[in-house]
Amino acid sequence: MIDHHLSVMVHKQAAKYGDRTALRYRDYDTSTWISVSWNQFSQIVRRASAALAALGIREQENLGIFSQNMPEWFYIDFASFANRAVSIPFYATSSQSQASYMINDAEIRFLFVGEQFQYDTAFALLTLCPTLERIIIFDPKVKKDERDTTSLYFEEFMALGDDSAMAALVKERTARASADDLANILYTSGTTGVPKGVMLHHSNYIQAFKIHDIRLPNLDDKDVSLSFLPLTHVFEKAWSYYCLHRGIIVCVNLRPADIQTTIKEIRPSVMCSVPRFWEKVYIGVQEKISETTGAQKKLMLDAIEVGKRYNLDYIRLGKRPPVWLTLKYKFYERTIYALLKKTIGIENGKLFPTAGAAVSDVLVEFCKGVGINMVVGYGLTETTASVSCMLPTGYEIGSVGEIMPEVEVKIGENDEVLVRGATVLKGYYRKPEITAQAIDADGWFHTGDAGYLRGNHLYLKERIKDLFKTSNGKYIAPQAIETKISVDRFIDQVAVVADKRKFVSALIVPDREALKKYAAEHNLPVDNWEALLQNPEIIKLYQERIDTLQQEFAHYEQIKRFTLLPKPFSMEKGELTNTLKLRRAVIYENYKEIINAMYPD
Repeated sequence: MIDHHLSVMVHKQAAKYGDRTALRYRDYDTSTWISVSWNQFSQIVRRASAALAALGIREQENLGIFSQNMPEWFYIDFASFANRAVSIPFYATSSQSQASYMINDAEIRFLFVGEQFQYDTAFALLTLCPTLERIIIFDPKVKKDERDTTSLYFEEFMALGDDSAMAALVKERTARASADDLANILYTSGTTGVPKGVMLHHSNYIQAFKIHDIRLPNLDDKDVSLSFLPLTHVFEKAWSYYCLHRGIIVCVNLRPADIQTTIKEIRPSVMCSVPRFWEKVYIGVQEKISETTGAQKKLMLDAIEVGKRYNLDYIRLGKRPPVWLTLKYKFYERTIYALLKKTIGIENGKLFPTAGAAVSDVLVEFCKGVGINMVVGYGLTETTASVSCMLPTGYEIGSVGEIMPEVEVKIGENDEVLVRGATVLKGYYRKPEITAQAIDADGWFHTGDAGYLRGNHLYLKERIKDLFKTSNGKYIAPQAIETKISVDRFIDQVAVVADKRKFVSALIVPDREALKKYAAEHNLPVDNWEALLQNPEIIKLYQERIDTLQQEFAHYEQIKRFTLLPKPFSMEKGELTNTLKLRRAVIYENYKEIINAMYPD
């Protein structure tokens, strides 16, 4: 048995760390954070493992977890691994149709649910999913349907684990556990087509731990990680497993909307996030600067400029900065940068991996400049997350970092990024034809992303399927334009339109609060939101800001017309995936009349 195999990892760590804290979570009744020691973690997992065995789970059988981030998620994950079972995460926001597809595709018998929404959705599927036998409810406050005679609350389920015979059965199963066992099936939300179940084996995670140990030697068991991205997403899932592997405390954030409060309470030293989190930080700073005048404004602007020169022109390149620049930087580090980090809640920050979407150069330069170690990386569910990430020095602005140790990358036809290595999936669940299309005979996984290599640095250009060709024969990369535009504080969402069109246009969702504040300051009526978006002064404001942001693009790449939308794109309307990526085909269909109006001729 491999010590860091997921079936035994918690128990091995408990033997090492004992009563030290492993997990923390907020008790909403008392508004306090509860600590779970490694010993407690191990005991709960052992009991949950026996309960699963008593429930009748079979080796390599699939079970589902349909919940927000909760400590119970970890208990069931590791209990399933001890039984050599397979854990399948569902997004907490999954619709009935999405949940039904996964339950039926994976033939799930036992489904663990978090709160009322997930329970209600799951209960409605009992008659629609022939294999579904039992729902187990994490939150004791959930009200069961009066017709429900089979569901168990988590404590009732755990009581099944008091059977010594079941504990002995789990011990036998764990002894048979292998790196070749299937650990998870992660269903990609997909911007097109039906979801695909990515099969990740224990060998994938074991290799991911190994290469991250090499790449991230400065992490240690004194670090604290805040888990706020969905544990359904490979980025947060693999990162949280890795943190536990390193003995790092994992603090579980239940409600995504609470993150601004939670981060100030936890003050994490490490945290994985998506670019949008840092975009909001950047936008907030820019807004503060715009509201400031005189010497204070000059000082803030100088602090940002000094930080860029110090960290990007010298430290990044391994050069010694001039004495005068070092002195200025150290002053700002103790004052303006320190205040910024404390305001966010990251003054203890050591490392902030960021991926999941394109990161603008402006954002990277800002974060690096003020001493926020945002580490840009690239990965996919199919590669157990990281393919590449930035190193502390020598990183290149615009790249997604250097290729991870023991991972191979090459550029194929149409500039497609191909990946090979022990972190790459072995296949898609029950989809041999799609697997054969994605993984060639030589073991190269075809990512669908276009990019290029400069030395060991990887640069991305676009999702190949997302490349647009205008009616004039010019190729447009919409994500590059959207990434550039979305850093504006008045823009919340943007979808570029160009495919088979004469020119580029865009659907833009304004940042409601920022725009209303601007309107009030300029004596524009704000009582009618839709009318405000059609106000000529507002249209002019957006046109000027877009023109400024897109100057670096070629003329044919620039947005010529745009429409401000009163409502954001949403998952409910099918316009966003669970990871908040645009489903372009749905958006274009939902807004086809508005889009056609931007091309009258």
